[in-house]
Amino acid sequence: MSLANGRHYFAIPGPSVVPDRVLAAMHRPSPNIYAGELVELTQTIFAGLRRVACSSGHAAIYIANGHGAWEAAISNMFSRGDKALGAITGHFGRGWVEWARRMGIDMETIEFPGSTAIDPARIEEALVADRSHRIRAVLVTHVDTASTVRNDIEAVRAAIDAARHPALLAVDAIASLGCEELLFDAWGIDVLIAASQKGLMLPPGLSFLWFSDKALAASHEANLVTPYWDWKPRSSSAELYRYFAGTAPTHHLYGLREALTMILEEEGLANVWGRHRRLARAVWEAFDTWGEGGDISLNVPDPAARAHAVTSARVGAGGALLLRQWLEAEAGVTLGIGLGMALPTEPAYNDFFRVAHMGHVNSHMTLGVLAAMDAGFKALGIPHGTGALDAAAAALPEGAAK
Repeated sequence: MSLANGRHYFAIPGPSVVPDRVLAAMHRPSPNIYAGELVELTQTIFAGLRRVACSSGHAAIYIANGHGAWEAAISNMFSRGDKALGAITGHFGRGWVEWARRMGIDMETIEFPGSTAIDPARIEEALVADRSHRIRAVLVTHVDTASTVRNDIEAVRAAIDAARHPALLAVDAIASLGCEELLFDAWGIDVLIAASQKGLMLPPGLSFLWFSDKALAASHEANLVTPYWDWKPRSSSAELYRYFAGTAPTHHLYGLREALTMILEEEGLANVWGRHRRLARAVWEAFDTWGEGGDISLNVPDPAARAHAVTSARVGAGGALLLRQWLEAEAGVTLGIGLGMALPTEPAYNDFFRVAHMGHVNSHMTLGVLAAMDAGFKALGIPHGTGALDAAAAALPEGAAK
């Protein structure tokens, strides 16, 4: 008899859990798109988006997923044939680079092992070597959703400045916005992208860009941009429809307004970051303990380089696949698949999975997933260390070590 009946929990790195009150805010008749409440609501949303990214710059909203945000950023920054530098720390960093290549950008890349963060010195070295300043932008992920490596964006900016290079700093924050500390202004970011289905606790369908005055000036020279992707009318217009290149995503906007209220006005952004940090620490402690008695390990060895939103891990001999299947069938829990660690045709592909702890997630949800995983290890006879749940619980209180 399965114990999976009841409300299923998708502990995957997006779409994340959507709060009931966000769903309720979206469950309404279509509004007037020409005047009144929706126009006023949209202006408060733009103000909220600047606050959640700690940005005083420009913002734009697109009806698209994260891949659309990639394309929007590329379209506004570059002309065909321009050169850029991509620092890759996982599957999605590689994807953004390939997206740019397909759009005609000459991409120079520095690929780091999928379990380590960017070495800023290598970025500085590449930019110093670019004496003619052909490189127009440096593309990095804050958190790669696949490898779950978290990069030091402030250090990347320092490397660009140390090289005395004019390149824009473009950051993919799809997996980190609303989960990790992220300071657009203070870290010197020029272009930031995110999407609705992660830390912002909405269904998929919206993507977001923030951009500096420097990036705005550069976009006036870019010839890749098309009417739909152009961020200029989307960030400053007299008519509502110009912000969306047509009909506004009405119900997503109502949900977004509710989500921003929860993050900014009720919990507080710093507290949101702290919650994610503590939940992540509990997950890491559980894995460290399991790994003491079995072939179980975290993908990122260095805690300083681990995401607070999602954790990639390994269980050898295909144990990750077996555990995911057991959890879904017997416990009502779905974990994320492993991405970019091995090819689907390779046996090692079945050794990886991801545990998400992003967005509308609290301690009992995270501890519940860990307890279900612990039961799965026992049911499947997968060797593992004991005491993982005690270790996770001990890591939760504020001020706990690690």
